[in-house]
Amino acid sequence: MNSTRTTPIIVIALSLFLAPAPMASAQSPAAPKTTAPKTAAPKTAMPPSVTVISPIFGQLVRFAMPPAFAPVAFEKTNGPSYIREAVLKGETVEAWTQMITVTGAKGVASNPQVTPQSFAVSMAAGFKKACPDTFAVKPFGAVKFGDQDGFIAVVGCGRIETTADKHGETALIIAVKGSADYYTIQWAERAPSSADKPLIDEARWKERLNKLQPIQFCPIVPGEAMPYPSCVGGSWHKLTFPSQKT
Repeated sequence: MNSTRTTPIIVIALSLFLAPAPMASAQSPAAPKTTAPKTAAPKTAMPPSVTVISPIFGQLVRFAMPPAFAPVAFEKTNGPSYIREAVLKGETVEAWTQMITVTGAKGVASNPQVTPQSFAVSMAAGFKKACPDTFAVKPFGAVKFGDQDGFIAVVGCGRIETTADKHGETALIIAVKGSADYYTIQWAERAPSSADKPLIDEARWKERLNKLQPIQFCPIVPGEAMPYPSCVGGSWHKLTFPSQKT
């Protein structure tokens, strides 16, 4: 790994290694343009949302990339491990404030001792190791992505002891058991160093979770090419948590 690259602590906790894999990005249609009166102040159009679909090991992984992010900043696969990172436009993997990471762990779904919750907990444990005195966690609970079981939590460090600047970092973790593999989608955000545990704003992080929707895991259709219409046209369901009324 490039020594100048600053990886989010949640990825270090997962201990995944890296190498390239194909990815497709499909922008949603832009809104029709309108002609403003000459005397009117120019309006700044909101950028279109981006749907990212990637064949990662045994399935297509689909989610919505918020428009403030560049879809790919770093991507690698090494044997049974896959990772892809996206940072805010104008930032780099060497210097970032927010990062969205997708990982894949090949073949792990066949292990009956691994569940989406235990997978997420193992990542949280690695996170806590980096900040034992300022660690915070907020489980959102078990969810379903179509037929795939998942578990969602937010973890945070007020002060990461293993970094030079001792910055803080909080991350949304979405762990999913695929048909054969395990996947995660993570949204990490850095903050100034603090001697206190970070306060996890549940509403704020659930809003960010909604910005990643729809999240889908689709079968890979032999011979189908980008933009993978079998997955783009798939249905999805709004997530509900045990504490919420359906």
